[in-house]
Amino acid sequence: MTTVAWSDQLQVLAARMGQHVAVSDGQGQQLSYRQLNQLAHQLAHALLKRRLTSGQAIGVWLPNSLDAVCCAYGIRLMGAAETPLSWSLTDDELSWCSGLAQVQCVITRADRADRVRACGRVPVLVDELLGLEMSWGPSATASEFRVPALPPVNSAHTGRILFTSGTTGKPKGVIYTHGARWIGEQMLKAAMPMVPSVDDTLLLMTPFVHGASLLTFAWCDLGGQVLLHDGVDMARIEPLLQQGDVQAVFAPPTVLAKITQAMAGQRVEGVRCVFTGTQAMTANLYQATSALFGPVVRITYGKSECVNPITVLSPSQTHEYFTQAYQAPGACVGWPVPGVELRIQAPQDNAEDDQGEVYLRAPQLCAGLIYPDGMVGHEDGWHATGDLGYFDEAGRLVLTGRVADVIKTGGYRVNPDEIEALQSGGSLYSALCVTSVPSDYWGEVIIAVAQDVQPGWADEARERVAALSKYKQPRVYVSLPSLPRTAQGKVSRRQVAQAVLQSHQWVDGPYPTMLP
Repeated sequence: MTTVAWSDQLQVLAARMGQHVAVSDGQGQQLSYRQLNQLAHQLAHALLKRRLTSGQAIGVWLPNSLDAVCCAYGIRLMGAAETPLSWSLTDDELSWCSGLAQVQCVITRADRADRVRACGRVPVLVDELLGLEMSWGPSATASEFRVPALPPVNSAHTGRILFTSGTTGKPKGVIYTHGARWIGEQMLKAAMPMVPSVDDTLLLMTPFVHGASLLTFAWCDLGGQVLLHDGVDMARIEPLLQQGDVQAVFAPPTVLAKITQAMAGQRVEGVRCVFTGTQAMTANLYQATSALFGPVVRITYGKSECVNPITVLSPSQTHEYFTQAYQAPGACVGWPVPGVELRIQAPQDNAEDDQGEVYLRAPQLCAGLIYPDGMVGHEDGWHATGDLGYFDEAGRLVLTGRVADVIKTGGYRVNPDEIEALQSGGSLYSALCVTSVPSDYWGEVIIAVAQDVQPGWADEARERVAALSKYKQPRVYVSLPSLPRTAQGKVSRRQVAQAVLQSHQWVDGPYPTMLP
């Protein structure tokens, strides 16, 4: 494959789906497939008139909105590298990410133009690019709304630049070619547990910069409707679910925790699939989700460096796994999809261990990672994921943590995810993070840090890990008003440890403690 015909693909989709709704938002605005096609092409032509070229990085700094969807489609139509920037980025983070990707212009809203200029980039106002007001009549035909087509784009050119979560340092840029984008979308559609009809609505609440956009492209290619909300606003989301207006939901575990807590004791009918991933699904959270929606949870494994799907656990397989008598430690994410290769590389100090770092090779793998001193590719096509895991007796991949998060304390190697999974879901705290602080005496000391705590929370958390080996149990329990998170919403263990050390006095020794 030397080219990707993005323009022809969208034109055909618009001709086939016509005035059916493609995307709507939480404010009641919506775009039909014809309007999406028209606006995306309009935006692409406007960018080409600005002498932006194929493969060039174009920043998009917008919240979850119809504007963001049009930009995502339009930039790839003209062959440039869509570079989505999280709406929650600080000025320093915006400067870092745009500089790393060598972005020259950033599509954004007028109230953020000055912040873009302060970072040395040129703001392009989305209202100017999408200023044409569209109005379709019921008798309109597809031919009346043909827009000037664009030629296919070079599949080897850079088509998208994402950024890693930055949990262990500053984010890295992740480069995808247009060819890898196209292959990834075909694999995602092929692994769908359901084919949506024109009336089937997929609810998206997470930032459009990552998983939400990938599912939007796949769902719309199959002819369904996407409902894009900017965050988890239960006052708006709960009625949608209760009224049966939604047939599928994309929600990582952190979002599912909010929904299941807010709707505890209720039952939602009509949701045929809950797409989840990005973080571990605990047994307690699965039980709560299944009680609310039924056995419709589908788990996938994806990364910024290799988009979904890497592995898949279908709804029936997920239900079977979580209802069996025993679940092995870790997060089961299923079997590799066709075309994806996985292997486990054990630590050098224990080559016979069946657990180790997960390596993958796949056709939708990124072309490489951008660091401040240049781009790094993959050795022999294999990518070291930084995730720890193993294959269970059924051949499923089970993730057990991150290589960078492994804690070395008192001569032992400890995976904080194992501890955190047991302590999650406590009734006396809303969230908990297991991390470590440096210690002259122990090397590192394991600490448990919670937010929104109530009296007795530490005793509850200790009880949940009482069966673990003594060296795995946190030695210090401390609370913070909130747990620091990355721009993608993930708790950063490194930042949590820093926040604790800044707000408390660390007392090292054989019996370490934290003083307020």
